[in-house]
Amino acid sequence: MKRTFIITGIIVVGTFILLYVFNRLTTKASITYQFSEVQKGEFEIALTTTGELVPERTVDIKGPLFDANGDIRSMMIKIQDLVPEGTVVAKGDFVATLDRTELNNNLKDAYDFLTTLKTNLEMKLLDTAITMNEIRDIIKNQKFTVEEAAMTLRNSKYEPPTTLRQAEIELDKAQRVLEQRERNYIRRSAQARTDIYNQNYWVSRVSKRVKEFEDVLAGFTITAPSPGMVIYKKERRGGKRKIGSMINPMDRVVATLPDLTSMLSTTYINEIDISKIKPGQKVNITIDAFPKKRYDGVVSAVAKIGEKLPNTDDKVFEVQIKIDGSDMDLRPSMTTGNKITINTFHDVVFIPIECVHAGVDSIPFVYKKNGTKQIVLLGESNEKHIIIEKGLDPGTILYLNTPEKPEEFKMFGQDLVPVLKERERIKRIENEKYRK
Repeated sequence: MKRTFIITGIIVVGTFILLYVFNRLTTKASITYQFSEVQKGEFEIALTTTGELVPERTVDIKGPLFDANGDIRSMMIKIQDLVPEGTVVAKGDFVATLDRTELNNNLKDAYDFLTTLKTNLEMKLLDTAITMNEIRDIIKNQKFTVEEAAMTLRNSKYEPPTTLRQAEIELDKAQRVLEQRERNYIRRSAQARTDIYNQNYWVSRVSKRVKEFEDVLAGFTITAPSPGMVIYKKERRGGKRKIGSMINPMDRVVATLPDLTSMLSTTYINEIDISKIKPGQKVNITIDAFPKKRYDGVVSAVAKIGEKLPNTDDKVFEVQIKIDGSDMDLRPSMTTGNKITINTFHDVVFIPIECVHAGVDSIPFVYKKNGTKQIVLLGESNEKHIIIEKGLDPGTILYLNTPEKPEEFKMFGQDLVPVLKERERIKRIENEKYRK
C-alpha cells in the first residue's frame, strides 16, 4: 500500500514537471518567432467607410400640377396606390393613384355653385329682356301721346287763348314724360348690362375653377414620364414615400426613376477625419451583394456643412463617390464598402504598428532581434503600419511584442531625441493656436 502511494506521487510530480517544461518551451518558442521585417516600398493611407448606392441622376415622377388658388395649393394629397419598389416600367405605364375624396367633394361644391350661377344668369337675362321690352312699349306709347298733344295744339290755334294755352301745357307735359321715360330706359339698360356682366364674371370664374379641379383630378392617375425602375422617394426624416404618404404642391414627387448607368456611393465621414477627404481622391469600392466584384471610383463631392444622423450625437459630413463605368447589376440602396485612398508614399520605410513601444518619456522605440532597442522617428500611419523616417534600415528584424527581459536591451539612437522633442514642441504650439 505504501509502495503504491510512492509510485503515484512520483507520477504526479513527474507530470507537473513535464507540463511546466512544455509550457516554458512553447511559450518561449511563440515569443521567439513573433518577429517582423522592416520593409521599404509603397505605403498607402486609406479610410474605410460603409455607404449606400444612389443614382447620380434621377427623373422625378410627380403628381399633378396644383393651381395657385388657396384651396388646392394648401391641400395635402394621400397616395392611394403605388406600384412595388423596383418595378420596371415603360413610358406611360401606371405608377400611382392619389386619393380623390377631398377634391371630388370640392369639385361637386364648385359644380353646384356654377349651376346656381348659370340659372341666376338665365333668369336675369329673361327678366331684363321682359322689363326692357315693357319700357320700350311705354316709350312708344308716350310718343303717340306727344304726337296727339301736338295735333291738338295745332287744331287749337283758332280757339280762345285759354284753350290754346291748355293745349300747349298738355304737349309740354307729354314731352317731359317722354324724356323721363327715355332717360329711365338708358339708366335701366346700363344697370342691366352691369348686372349681367357681373353674373357672367362669376360664371366664368367658377367655370374656370371647375375646369382646374377637373384638370387636377385627371392627373391623379400618375404614369411614368420615361422608362426605368421605380424607386420610392426618401422623406427628409429618412423613411420612404409609400402608400398612405402625403404629397403637397411644394413637393409633388411620388417616386423616382434613377439612371442606373451612373451611380454614386453616398457615405458619411465623422468630423475628425473629414479634413483628410478631398475631391479627386481614388476609392476602391465593394458591394455587399456582390462580394467578388470590385469597382474603382473617385470622391466627387464633400459636404461643407455637417449634420447629425438619427439616434446619434456625432456630427458627420456627407461624401459622394462617383463609380467609374456602369454595371446594370447595381441598384439604389445597396450597401457599399469604400476604401478612400488619402495619401500614397513611395520608397518609404515602414513597420507594423505593434512593433512601436514608448516609455514614460513618450520616446518611441523598437526592439531589434539582435538584442538592442532603437529610438525611431515616426511618420504617417494607416490601420496596420507606420512609416519610419529615421532609425531603421530595410530588412532589419524586429520584435512584434515585448521580448523577455527587455531591460537587458541596450538603447541606441539618442541623437534623434532632440528632433522628437522639437516636434513635440511645435505640435503643442499648433494645438494651442487651434484651441484659441
